[in-house]
Formats: sequence, C-alpha cells, structure tokens
Amino acid sequence: MARDWQLTTLDNGLRVLTTAVPTAQSASTAFFVRVGSRNEDPRTNGLSHYIEHMLSKGTETRPKATQISQAIEGAGGSLNAYTTKELTTYWNNVPFERAETALEVLADMVQHSLLEGEEIDRERTVVQQEIKRAHDNPGSFVGELLGLAVYGDQPIGWPIAGSVETVEEMQRSDLMEHMGQYYTAENAVLSVSGNVEHEQVVEQAAAAFQDLPNGTPPSPPASQQDRPEAYLQLDPRDLEQTNVAISMRAIARKDPDHYALDLMNTALGRGMSSRLFQEVRERRGLAYSVSAGGARFSDTGSLTVSAGVTREHQEEAIEVILTELRKFVDEPMGDEELQRTKDYAAGSFRLSLETPMALGQRYGSQLLMDGEIEPPDETVEAIRAVTAEDIQQVAKRIIGPGIFSIAVVGPTADADRLDALLHG
Repeated sequence: MARDWQLTTLDNGLRVLTTAVPTAQSASTAFFVRVGSRNEDPRTNGLSHYIEHMLSKGTETRPKATQISQAIEGAGGSLNAYTTKELTTYWNNVPFERAETALEVLADMVQHSLLEGEEIDRERTVVQQEIKRAHDNPGSFVGELLGLAVYGDQPIGWPIAGSVETVEEMQRSDLMEHMGQYYTAENAVLSVSGNVEHEQVVEQAAAAFQDLPNGTPPSPPASQQDRPEAYLQLDPRDLEQTNVAISMRAIARKDPDHYALDLMNTALGRGMSSRLFQEVRERRGLAYSVSAGGARFSDTGSLTVSAGVTREHQEEAIEVILTELRKFVDEPMGDEELQRTKDYAAGSFRLSLETPMALGQRYGSQLLMDGEIEPPDETVEAIRAVTAEDIQQVAKRIIGPGIFSIAVVGPTADADRLDALLHG
C-alpha cells in the first residue's frame, strides 16, 4: 500500500506532516508539543494543562476567546485541546475549503496568545473546578490515585491537571517560562489531514509559524522503576459501588514486545468476548463494567484492570482478576483464542483510523513521540505475527510477585486485607 502521508521540515525546524484523504469533506489540523505533566516540578504540577486552557483565551489579532471560537465554529468546525503526561495537543476540524483558516487560527494561538493576568485568574477557577469535578467522579478519581499507586511521588505519577493548591499559586511568569522552554519548532509537529495538498499546507505553515522560536527543551527526568511504598491508594467513600483499579508496571512505547502486550490486553479485557468480561461479569455477575487497558510512555508503561463492584463482591472480583492475569504466565494462549484476539485487535485498529482526524492524530503523535510513523499495514502485520509464546513471554516480564498496585474509591476492605489479596 502506498504511503498516504508526506513530511517537510521548515527552516525553523517545525515538521509539517500531511495525510491526504481526497474524498474527505474535512480538513483536520493538529499541533503537537512534546510537553506534559512529567515535565513539571512539585510547585508547577498542572502547568502544561493550565497553558492548554489559556491558549484559547485571546491572541494579539483575536483578543477575545469568542473571536477564536467563532473563527472555527463560524466555518462550521470545532476546536479543542488535550494534555497528557508527555504531550499537549491543540486541534480543530473544519470543512476542507476552510483549511487555511484553521491552520492560521492554530498558529495564532500557539505563538501570539496574550496570557493576560485577568484571564489567567479567571481561568484559574475554571481549572480548579475541573479538578474538583474529577475528584467527585469516583470512576475518574480512581485513575488519578492509581498513578500514585503505580509510579509513586514522581512526575510520571502526578495528576495531569495538578491540584487546587498548585493551580492557585501559578503566575503568568510560570506560563511564559514554560512555553519559552517547550513551545519550540524542534519540539513540535503540525499534522494536517483530509482533503488537502501537501505543498499548499507547507507554504501556509511556513508563513503562519514563522514566529515559532528555535530551541531544544530539557528532557524530563527518567522514571524510577520500582513499585512505590504507597502502592495501596484507598479513598473510602459511602457509595453504592466500589471503583477498583489494579495495575502493574509494563513496557515503554517502542519496546518490541508491545504488540504481544496489546494482544494480551485485548484477550484480557477488551470486548464482550474477553476473559474478564466472561469470567467477572457473565459467569459470576460480580460487576457491570470490567475492562483492561494500557499506557505506554517514553521509558515506562502500565497495564491496568478497572472494575465497578459492590462492596460484598470486592474481594472475590480482585481474586478473579489476579487469577486471570497470572494465567497468561502459566498457560500459553490456545490457537482459537489467539486467532480471535488477533482478528479483534487488527479489525478494531483499522476501524479506529476511519476518519481524517484519527489518521492525522495518530501520525502526528507517532512522529513527535517516536521519531517515525508506522503505516497501518505494518501495524496489522506485526499484530498478525505475534505468537502464543510471545504473549506468554511478555506476561512473564510484567507479572510476578510484588508487582501489583491498587486504587480504590468507595466502600472498601482495609489495607491489610487488600495487601494480602495482592500477594496471595
């Protein structure tokens, strides 16, 4: 299959990536910056996320937030942004004939935001309300606790949005310094996908991003690999349901075993045919929701199982989850299950790339984080090539004594009982 993307590096070092989908009615523009919560210190935890909020609050040419949103929504499009532990992304999606407007607005936000003190103070309350809302949502907050349980008190384990206290103390000078360090051409990728022409996008980007500075930002601290002492994170609450998340350290983004781990994760807890869905929900009726997922970062990762259970079923559900995890170490996957898992993983991967936006987001983030793009056909080929032995081997790498961490929000057994279950 012919490569569907083109790449040009501008004179200032910004990589401009386009993915042509000639039949699309849309053009999706995304600006990726390699900075997230793990690039922060204890005082500034949440700063990357705060900046993400602020870049839509007014620029030199569009001083009011409504002027930014109206420029995109007035074209029939939408815009948003997100921050992760290692990445910040600003994106919009418009009808293809308005692609130049979309690119220009994004460039304006990234380079010419006013970051006015009054707006910073106004948005401070908004960010703090977002943090409080996440705390009040047990299913969301259990994930925040899990970060501490798996990674401990280090940047990779801190919450992306920070805390109410850290956000309260942030000043304009913090935002400016952070952007000056990380919002550089070499540390970013512009990805445009849809019904677009590469040469035209490059020409427009060269003009629109000419004020983006050069500079190589500092690297984040390497993560400490040992399980933290506080691997039990409990938040007892008087709720109808207990939110449980069990996790373990796994592998980094470019680890060659990541295809095998993805298939193990799929067999474990993706879809209604997965082992956990069948054993925890269908056979035993212990939970309405149970699933598995993974996270991979530049130097580490995790595999997590999440479930919502009643207090009376908490211990049994945990025991079943741990038993299913350990089975991957003890028993190679059978041929029928392996083939079914590959079909599901390959098929769902294909379907996840159905839109121009999905393609542009995948390729842009891959280029920035990995330095290369893996064509979808190569990904599917690698999935198909995984053997049962590969899956068992990666299971042995990540599952063993003293590796499990747990976070609980809701009615819960005490710490000693949970600790005994994890080591049973």
